[in-house]
Amino acid sequence: MSSLRSVRDLEVRGRRVLLRVDFNVPLSEGIVQDDTRIRAALPTLRLLRDRGASVILCSHLGRPKGKPVAGLSLRPVAARLAELMDAPVEFAEDCVGPAAQTAVAQLRAGGLLVLENTRFHPQETENDPVFARQLADLAELYVNDAFGSAHRAHASTEGVAHFLPNAAGLLVEQEVRFLKEALSKPQRPYIVILGGAKISDKIGLVRKLLGEADGLLVGGGMANTFLATQGLDLAESLVEQESRPVAAELLTRPGSRLHLPVDVVVASEVSESADHRVTQVDQIPAGWRAVDIGPRTLEQFSQVLHPAKTILWNGPMGIFEIEIFSAGTRGIAQAIADSQALSIVGGGDSVAAVQQAGLADRFTHLSTGGGATLALLEGQTLPGLAVLQV
Repeated sequence: MSSLRSVRDLEVRGRRVLLRVDFNVPLSEGIVQDDTRIRAALPTLRLLRDRGASVILCSHLGRPKGKPVAGLSLRPVAARLAELMDAPVEFAEDCVGPAAQTAVAQLRAGGLLVLENTRFHPQETENDPVFARQLADLAELYVNDAFGSAHRAHASTEGVAHFLPNAAGLLVEQEVRFLKEALSKPQRPYIVILGGAKISDKIGLVRKLLGEADGLLVGGGMANTFLATQGLDLAESLVEQESRPVAAELLTRPGSRLHLPVDVVVASEVSESADHRVTQVDQIPAGWRAVDIGPRTLEQFSQVLHPAKTILWNGPMGIFEIEIFSAGTRGIAQAIADSQALSIVGGGDSVAAVQQAGLADRFTHLSTGGGATLALLEGQTLPGLAVLQV
């Protein structure tokens, strides 16, 4: 990927900047439950304000399917942003049209304005050029700081950049620096940990990383499919039958450095009160399912991680949202935190696990992207970034 234009290189004083952010945050009864993504946008926002810009922020929130949904309004997010910035934040009832135009016209120099959810219009996800032009007409410059949406060619992430001088925000720059530059020539040993439910979501990534990493540790539902392909009876565990041919190919790849669980936590059902125990991977009782890696696996994985100089982690080791099934994921987080490696965590579940464990400040980089992180690591072109390139 060629270098990105930087927000630092824009002359913004006295100008209106349309800033695409990722404010797709969890809400409950009109209250922001996790403001991590809002905080991630603050460095770019502060830089723009310090340099004299008026900032118009736009974002999607949830999946309203092209029509207004009261519970997916960005108004509560604007209120939280005002608290974090300790400054007034105006709110427009729409992202285009008269409501947006009036709000922009009334925006004072150096002011902040949050537009309503871009996905309240079907034209957003269709990347409709007329809609993109309407967004562009609100401002004089465009900055994309929404890394988590950069893999989507939507009107507010890709289309609008064709109509305005544009640049990448500080968060996008940071993500690309860590995910592309740090991992293009990683310090070795370079160890990758992959988890989550499915192989099918990460086939391209697994193939690529098997050829690059010095070790690939696999847990979670992904591991089940590999184990089943080796002929083990996984009972009621999640297994992607359609991915078994791919798993077989990856297992037999010459020089494969794949590490799989040797023991697992199994449960009679997926619930807080379920019967659960540790068992070897070849001794899962009928009717039970694997829900976490076991202690011996955690110990072996931790030994592989200990000498690492670079670690990439994507995907939990089990159903960590349930406390009794969270030991493996928390243990991996602790092992990475205890290492001396440059550590990068990508994907919402893994980042959430690190934060829950109180270890966020002991990781080098927590990526804000899910699909965007995987796409960039796999070497795909991200539409929202390609349009910003010099």
